[in-house]
Amino acid sequence: MMNWDQIENWKEWRGKVKQQWDALTDDDLATIRGQRERLVNLLQEKCGYQKGPAEKALNEFMNGLI
Repeated sequence: MMNWDQIENWKEWRGKVKQQWDALTDDDLATIRGQRERLVNLLQEKCGYQKGPAEKALNEFMNGLI
């Protein structure tokens, strides 16, 4: 399982995040600056997830990248 703290270069990762959730804009991803909780909040706001499912989707996404 990948730990969020292992993301050292957010600019590299945000492209992968945007590809996964195309409702997120470049500005959205620049604003959160790699902060996991802010990304979870955006997934709720822009993609219609509830908090628990947003965290689960993010965890599954991260696990799929390793």
